[in-house]
Amino acid sequence: MSVMVFALLACWLILHIRKQLTTGTAFSQSLPMLGLLLTAPLWAELQLTLDLSIDPANTLQSSLLGFALTGLFSLTLLMVRSKQRIRLLCYALVGSGLFQALYGSMMTLTGIEYLFFVPKESYFGTATGTFVNRNHLAGYLVLTLSVGIGLMISTLDGESASNWRDFFRRILTTLLGNKARLRIILVIMVAGLVMTHSRMGNTAFFASLAIAGVLALLLSKRSTKATIILIGSLIIIDIFVVGTFFGVEKVVQRLENSSEASETRDEVNTYTLGAIQDNLLTGSGAGTYYTNFPAYRQYDAGRGFYDHAHNDYFEFASDYGVVVTSCLMLAVLWAFISAIRAQIKRKTALMRGIAFSATMAIIALAMHSTVDFNLQIPANAATFVVILALGQISLYQKSRRR
Repeated sequence: MSVMVFALLACWLILHIRKQLTTGTAFSQSLPMLGLLLTAPLWAELQLTLDLSIDPANTLQSSLLGFALTGLFSLTLLMVRSKQRIRLLCYALVGSGLFQALYGSMMTLTGIEYLFFVPKESYFGTATGTFVNRNHLAGYLVLTLSVGIGLMISTLDGESASNWRDFFRRILTTLLGNKARLRIILVIMVAGLVMTHSRMGNTAFFASLAIAGVLALLLSKRSTKATIILIGSLIIIDIFVVGTFFGVEKVVQRLENSSEASETRDEVNTYTLGAIQDNLLTGSGAGTYYTNFPAYRQYDAGRGFYDHAHNDYFEFASDYGVVVTSCLMLAVLWAFISAIRAQIKRKTALMRGIAFSATMAIIALAMHSTVDFNLQIPANAATFVVILALGQISLYQKSRRR
């Protein structure tokens, strides 16, 4: 992954030197955010240089991944500079989510439970796609669903219906026309999400959809009845129709059975706080959680090994220290504010749509990260930085005729 990203960056630099490509407004306006994202891999290099890391090999690998993710963020800003490319990127993400949903669902429904050409070792009876952990498939589907819903919103007609006949005609056109294909894809992806039986994955999806929907209606002066109906149908149809056939009651049952007695994540978080306090500013080294945590855990954390904390905020703070972690959180907040501003200022439906996508994705992952480690999974982290870049593009990309 890193080699591919660095090779693409090298190609862009060559073309830029030859005056064939320019940086563009979105990239230049996002330089402060890029600097905040670079603090993590640069600090990992300093941890190696100053001998602050307790596991140099993993710190070096995390540094490499950090530079690759920052490069991917930059490439998205530099290359996605037209409506056609924005749509192509969004449909590529939605297509990837559709594949994961179909693959995970079929493996579960047929009983032939494989990952990517490898038999499953855990999470039988639940969809995991090509991921090892069902929660990471859920996180990935929520990110790609956010993009798909934003695309759907961008296709809505901004004009109000003149009468009820016109109103119902437009609804039928939406249900039976080209938009129906995208709506069916979203239904399939939601079915895959429900079949993961991920508690926070499903909770984060519906909560972020509702919150982002309310924000869109409050912020955008161009919100219409169609937007309200779309968001309402996503919540109602997906919960009561899709959920009935694909096991939403199992998700509810898992939520009801959750308790401090049945979970060890709260104990893990408590002991991780001890690790954070001992290396508050410097961290123990990027990617060293697996090595560092055994020195702090107690018997009540269970018998299993923890290669990651089930809390992205705590793991970043333990590995990098609170200063770098704050810089990363500030970068995400920056993109969130950009997406909010885009929904207020932009007149283009596509820009408002991808701004909605970024808003929803950031809210969802902010919630999911409190109980899981999606940002430690390269596929999910890469998808997230691309969506952060889309949030910047939604505000700063200028409309061009060609």
